[in-house]
Amino acid sequence: MTVRSILSVIGLAFTAYLAARGLIWTSPDTVERGWLIVMALLLYLPVTWLWIFAIGARDRRTEATATTPAMLPGWGVVLALLVTVVVSNAPFLAVSESGRTQPFVTWVIGAIGALMTIVMVRRRPVVAWTGMGILTVSTSIWLGPLQALSLGLVGSFVWVTAAQLVTIALDRAARDAERLAELQQAASAWQASQSGRQRERRLHVQRALQAAGPILARTIENGGNLRPADKQAARRAEASLRDELRGTRLLDDGVRAEIDAARRRGAAVSLFDEGGLEGLAVSDLDCIRSELARILRESVSDRVIIRTSPHHEVAVTVVGRSAGDAAGGDDDNVDLWREIRRPR
Repeated sequence: MTVRSILSVIGLAFTAYLAARGLIWTSPDTVERGWLIVMALLLYLPVTWLWIFAIGARDRRTEATATTPAMLPGWGVVLALLVTVVVSNAPFLAVSESGRTQPFVTWVIGAIGALMTIVMVRRRPVVAWTGMGILTVSTSIWLGPLQALSLGLVGSFVWVTAAQLVTIALDRAARDAERLAELQQAASAWQASQSGRQRERRLHVQRALQAAGPILARTIENGGNLRPADKQAARRAEASLRDELRGTRLLDDGVRAEIDAARRRGAAVSLFDEGGLEGLAVSDLDCIRSELARILRESVSDRVIIRTSPHHEVAVTVVGRSAGDAAGGDDDNVDLWREIRRPR
């Protein structure tokens, strides 16, 4: 059984107790219009219980996050104010002047106070205080201000005030909990990003050790005297490490293998990640890398420059130049120009 159900049952029992006092006519001789008392009871109980159990039921879409009852609809407000006006006056009108202080008449003070407390909990503070104003004016007219206060009006004001304070506290707690949840999500996202970066750094270190470790070991063993083949391997290792720093988004095993094959045949390959690939999905990056590997496989240029592009249509530009073509840096020595389109 939930806390809300328990509170609803308590509210049901309490309002039923208050209403039952109206049926115990301790001074029947003062009752002139008993049907008005019965009518007030029949009007009060259904509307009050409707407010407790049915009106303003929590929306299923927000039930998972809601911590307090929902606000009441407009027609429920009309019913509550109607009950307040009728019940605050009918029992007093039903009895003679000498019977207005009897418990079976003054029960309306506590009953309307309980109803306005429910209204306050249901997020209608203006309506709740309006109802209390109606109750105060009505009972003051029938009983007098001081006597109305002594017969329960003070307690009704205390209930409604306490309900408003509790509601404000719960709202603040709900906002704090929501803020805390947002902070926890942000912290989790930051922690996940840090973990991802740590894994990425470990991968870079492992690749660096795989690429440069053997040649460094041979360099130490030979005292820096390397054979031409070892020098070429050292240059390739240096270029490979540079690729990992400059163009990590462009690299996968296939691209790395094609770049290494191009360098082994004597081509100079340069990668530059200048932005533009940050928002792409992993599948889109895989398509770009696959096409880049195919271009490198078919390339025969002496120098290949690969750049990412922030252009909304072009993701990567590949330019190949051959030293044997026209000198002077003219466009004639460009023998490869390919643009990898951004996946749609």
